[in-house]
Amino acid sequence: METRINKYLSAAGVCSRREADRMVEEGRITINGNIAVMGMKISDGDEVCVDGRPVQEEEKKVLLAFNKPVGIVCTTTDKQGDNNIVDFIGYSRRIYPIGRLDKDSEGLILMTNNGEIMDQILRSVNGHEKEYIVTVNKTVNSEFIRKMSGGIYLEELDRTTNKCKVEKISEKTFRIILTQGLNRQIRRMCAACGYQVTKLKRVRIMNIELGDLKTGEYRDVTMQEYQRLLEMLH
Repeated sequence: METRINKYLSAAGVCSRREADRMVEEGRITINGNIAVMGMKISDGDEVCVDGRPVQEEEKKVLLAFNKPVGIVCTTTDKQGDNNIVDFIGYSRRIYPIGRLDKDSEGLILMTNNGEIMDQILRSVNGHEKEYIVTVNKTVNSEFIRKMSGGIYLEELDRTTNKCKVEKISEKTFRIILTQGLNRQIRRMCAACGYQVTKLKRVRIMNIELGDLKTGEYRDVTMQEYQRLLEMLH
């Protein structure tokens, strides 16, 4: 049975299909010693290598909830040193972050070796909720809440943010629930309103909550959480 190279790498837990396409373009994938090209298919018995290392199917699919500390970089490259999220966790299996949480932010990020679930979550990022607790440098007033929730034009991205839920928690802290994932979106939104973010923590992705998970620690996503996640994705 033949399988497209990106689907094969995703099913093997190496990366998402999108990331697989990128690695093929960079010449990092070989099939039976030959550099792979986009759209190639894998047959039973073929040897597939990533950066010279043979790929093997993962026996167990992993989905972790990780409380990322500030300063940790969500990247799968080997050039970030000790602040690379994969090296920081030091999990016994090869895992990758689903999406990103910028270096200066903390909180919930999902880690997996399941390329299929990664693809499903990344494809459906718009429309599904992610919740954050944010502290800023000035008093949160009604005008700020109105602007943030109503949609803000971000000149750097030439995009207007979708309407979202914003709730004041304390003098300088608010809760925001987004259904889109623009680059450094909350920080850019606050800056457009004349505010500076001093702390940003993600506390929920869809139905999976950070809860009382300590900074720098991870836990397995429960079967109940996983089943509900699949229902929301489908």
